[in-house]
Amino acid sequence: MAPSAFFDQQCPANNAVPDERPTPCAPIPLRRRTATMSLLTTEDRQLRYERGMHSDAFLLSTYEKLVFPRIIEEKMLSLLRQGKISKWFSGIGQEAISVGAAMVLHEEEYILPMHRNLGVFTTRGMPFQKLFAQWQGKATGYSKGRERSFHFGSQEHKVVGMISHLGPQLGIADGIALAHKLKKENRCTIVFTGDGATSEGDFHESVNVAAVWDLPVLFIIENNGYGLSTPSSEQFRMKSFTDKAIGYGIEAVQIAGNNILEVYNNLAKLADSVRENPRPILVECMTFRMRGHEEASGTKYVPKELFETWGKKDPVMNYETWLISQGILTVAKRDAIRARLKDGIEDDLKHAFEEPEPVPVMEQEVGDVYAPMSAGHEPLATSRELEAQGSKLAAREIRMIDAIQEGLRQSMERHPELVLMGQDIAEYGGAFKITDGFVEQFGKDRVRNTPLCESAILGASLGLSIKGMKAMMEMQFADFVSEGITQICNNFAKMHYRWGQNADVVVRMPTGAGVGAGPFHSQSNEMWFVKTPGLKVVYPSTPYDAKGLLMTAFDDPNPVMFFEHKAMYRSVSGPVPEQPYSIPFGKANVVREGAAMSIVTYGMGVHWAVDVRKETGLDIEIIDLRTLVPLDVETILASVKKTGKVLLLHEDTLTAGFGGELAAIIAEHAFEHLDAPIVRVASWDTPVPFAVPLENGFLPKGRLRGAVERLVGY
Repeated sequence: MAPSAFFDQQCPANNAVPDERPTPCAPIPLRRRTATMSLLTTEDRQLRYERGMHSDAFLLSTYEKLVFPRIIEEKMLSLLRQGKISKWFSGIGQEAISVGAAMVLHEEEYILPMHRNLGVFTTRGMPFQKLFAQWQGKATGYSKGRERSFHFGSQEHKVVGMISHLGPQLGIADGIALAHKLKKENRCTIVFTGDGATSEGDFHESVNVAAVWDLPVLFIIENNGYGLSTPSSEQFRMKSFTDKAIGYGIEAVQIAGNNILEVYNNLAKLADSVRENPRPILVECMTFRMRGHEEASGTKYVPKELFETWGKKDPVMNYETWLISQGILTVAKRDAIRARLKDGIEDDLKHAFEEPEPVPVMEQEVGDVYAPMSAGHEPLATSRELEAQGSKLAAREIRMIDAIQEGLRQSMERHPELVLMGQDIAEYGGAFKITDGFVEQFGKDRVRNTPLCESAILGASLGLSIKGMKAMMEMQFADFVSEGITQICNNFAKMHYRWGQNADVVVRMPTGAGVGAGPFHSQSNEMWFVKTPGLKVVYPSTPYDAKGLLMTAFDDPNPVMFFEHKAMYRSVSGPVPEQPYSIPFGKANVVREGAAMSIVTYGMGVHWAVDVRKETGLDIEIIDLRTLVPLDVETILASVKKTGKVLLLHEDTLTAGFGGELAAIIAEHAFEHLDAPIVRVASWDTPVPFAVPLENGFLPKGRLRGAVERLVGY
């Protein structure tokens, strides 16, 4: 066990009364326990309560907080047997960890629980009636019936709920803690994970980032011996999770997780310590899961003797017995407390059951997928609006890379709370030198080099957003985003729909082929994200669009996947105003008007289309989509109805490329206006090859002219 596990809790008398939230102890120096105390094992301390300087009122208040989730669980199990609820993940036997952790945090500090941490939600004061409405899928629950059990959060209570993937909330905790540190708020963040979930890459990434950046996070591992049915012996080889901390260069503490005073005293001291001296600490709480992973799974895989052993360490019954033995609690007072809590639960249940089921209304459901633009933030004017106002726009010819850099720099100036993160983006300036010089102008707090851990940094970006900041993460290459798909598609995209929390994050995606970079640095992977509701997908084709769309992305409170074609960075130039301006999402650009046919495209396809128009001399109308989500369907259909023929062009592979979606929209809404079949021109259905001759064959550019001539002559 790490030395920091052994210290005395020198708390002054706490005057909290049963209905009040206990005040955490004031910061005091850590010191080792006496030699006698240091000989006690974690198992010894499971049943050894040390009162210290705690008042009777504090100890009784703690009892109420500890017994409340137990009584709720007992009722939930009864309702489950009656078929009145559909599923339940029990935390019976682990209540001391949840309650103790929630007690030590200040009201403005965040806690990120999991599905066995009911005590966090109750100790944070979340009304039981609304909690039960959440579990029942009622419209009055925290997620309006859109999420199950504990997969939700509440800004009011500073609780950020989990998703089923278990590990991603660890990176979010990093981001929240980073925001506290940048704002110099001297606060602590607590995040939970289970022993099984520590095998996930998110655990390693997030702990490592917190260590490198000295983030004030307590990583609490509830070591209950099983990941669903898989015992610890089949999960890992080390003896204790505290051993893992050595590899990250951080402190670790192992505590008796079934002893509420042990949990509270340890965590209160640790929380005060990291507030004063920001850094992460790994906290292993030894406990046991007294029920199945969830009730349907049962517990047949667990040896009976373990239930007998841990049943003697019941955190509620043992604390209750100790309080009675000390004369702090009487049997009559105990019964009165339990009766009052049960009566309150029954009353809340009655009202929750009476609430109506949610009614599916498409406009409401779709409308909640994205956060609205903030009413308190003045959006940028478009260049056309600036011209209409009489502003003289100083446009000059610059490269796309310069336009992106300028848009990024001006966004940093407009949004002081914006933080940039990515591999090598600080002094080195990024793989493509887009952030070159940014450290000198904005400082390393806001322009942050990151370890190679896409998932944790994306999670940290979301954590910054939860704290009201903005974040940008640069993928060194768009291909590498696969390491962060869970964060983007399951956290960013779904969070506002689930519980109204937006993800104010821009992910910059250097993308595309044509530079001889092979299968892992050349993919056009925009369709990975177009499919996922909640994301906005932007793909500029010119320097003018790149700057304006990027600045719009930073004004938008939703997650934006911003694709930048690498081959255009230094090969494409155009006029770009010096002033900040925006280009609205969902407004396509008619690059060239024409009557012979329409080419609908985006990104590099726009330049191929312009070239083929020049080569053939045909009167081709070219539509640049600019954004794939949201999509300007109106402009597409107007062009098709005008010309009667349409070719859909993109660099992505043919199968499941964006052309298929466009073809379906056109066939459904403009079929009677077509004079020829819809034509798609795209890359071959292979990975992007390395050799230039093979890459040229893979890309659609060489096949475009023939397709255009066939369509015109149809």
